[in-house]
Amino acid sequence: MADDGTETQDKLELLEERRREALQGGDPPAVERQRERGKLLARERIEKLLDPGSFVELDRYVRHRETNFGMAEKRPRGDAVVTGYGTVLGRKMFVFSQDFTVFGGTLSEVFAEKICKVMDLALKYGCPVIGINDSGGARIQEGVVSLGGYAEIFWRNVQASGVVPQISLVMGPCAGGAVYSPAMTDLVLMVKETSYMFITGPEVVKTVTDEDVTFEELGGAATHASKSGVAHVITDTEEQCLEDARYLLSFLPQNNAEPPPFFEPSDARGRQAPELDSIVPDNPNKPYQMREVIDHVVDEGYFFEIHELWAENVICGFARLGGNPVGIVANNPSSVAGTLDIDSSVKAARFVRLCDAFNLPLVTLVDVPGFLPGTSQEWGGIIRHGAKLLYAYCEATVPKLAVITRKAYGGAYDVMSSKHIRSDFNFAWPTAEIAVMGPEGAVNIMFRRELEAAEDPDARRAELIGEYTEQFANPYVASERGYVDDVIEPRRTRPVLIDALETALTKHEPRPPRKHGNIPL
Repeated sequence: MADDGTETQDKLELLEERRREALQGGDPPAVERQRERGKLLARERIEKLLDPGSFVELDRYVRHRETNFGMAEKRPRGDAVVTGYGTVLGRKMFVFSQDFTVFGGTLSEVFAEKICKVMDLALKYGCPVIGINDSGGARIQEGVVSLGGYAEIFWRNVQASGVVPQISLVMGPCAGGAVYSPAMTDLVLMVKETSYMFITGPEVVKTVTDEDVTFEELGGAATHASKSGVAHVITDTEEQCLEDARYLLSFLPQNNAEPPPFFEPSDARGRQAPELDSIVPDNPNKPYQMREVIDHVVDEGYFFEIHELWAENVICGFARLGGNPVGIVANNPSSVAGTLDIDSSVKAARFVRLCDAFNLPLVTLVDVPGFLPGTSQEWGGIIRHGAKLLYAYCEATVPKLAVITRKAYGGAYDVMSSKHIRSDFNFAWPTAEIAVMGPEGAVNIMFRRELEAAEDPDARRAELIGEYTEQFANPYVASERGYVDDVIEPRRTRPVLIDALETALTKHEPRPPRKHGNIPL
């Protein structure tokens, strides 16, 4: 009997039917509700995140177990998450996108297995993993099995930490235990008015604490960007969030064994910035915009800031110098005079460790009068939290460059990538003041009795301040001892940093043999 191909055709038709089922997602009403909220569908998010046509889906035919309580009749293919791999700017990435239109995006056993598979593959092949979160939490019908699924994901977050970049895009609800996976990833992006993260919702908060709070106030993007520091970046739209994620990935390597990607700059390596010669005010107590300094120094003035609205007294973000990605940490004299406090220490410490984990050189711009005084800081643990930043800089083995633009006082001088904690190249502007404390405070302490006995205390104080400034509050005493490698004209900051960076790129600094250090968490 001749083979007319009927059986093969039947199998192809079945395959097409299964594919249509998997692509359908949730019921039409659920899809419509998603669109009414201004939210993209799970696959649409992946398509906008990855390079066009590069997405390869995995496990599209997976279905939840028939034993699920009360759900044996409804078993959509793919369950409530889309997983696979593709490229961003031509580089391979693994991705999962939770689908809120299917069972509210709740996590089931097979849902977790799909995510765990792409995380395992990302770690195995040395590729970043991007998670798009939009879920109602654990699937109640599966009980402890769904909770176990979360724990399996958490475990993999930790194994991948510092090995491959992990980026979380929170594009809907993320509540309860589910929040701990994004919290353990390297960068968290949220969308205004549609993203939420909280351990317990407003109703539970009302019951337990009698506080009336909205979803947005409790765990919205603005809250986590300005109050908690959970969100590194917030955007107005999902499209912008996805585009920002693509841009962030352009600064990061595929894994911790590779250098970050180099892009040939159109900005001249030797470009000088005369504007910097006059940016520091003559009055040492007058603020100025450190972001302008950054903009004048980095390639094309492109600086991607993270945690922009949280702990604003320190600035952190990514840029390029001569085409090489760098992480920038800068004191911000326009906020709390650039002092270090609890939040800014934690913010900068986490960023320093991220850069060190993924081979991004660190550039530190220093204008710090010290640590913020006060009972709230001392009782809140500024000693412990400030030590985190010190520990992070001491631990970092990537190239470390620093420029002191104005004040570098007291212990904060040591902490901010000083030569003593093994910064590679340290420079200072002529306006730099490097001392135990400011001239006025030092004179008041050292010459208190002399000033009390003086006929004209104000005149004598001014004279002593001038003498102290000349002897100590300048960069030359430090440069005489080699603590500062060179005192440079501000306009030359860009070419000087690029030369130093290119020299330090071959740095190899082995770590001492140990399991891990004990950072003062």
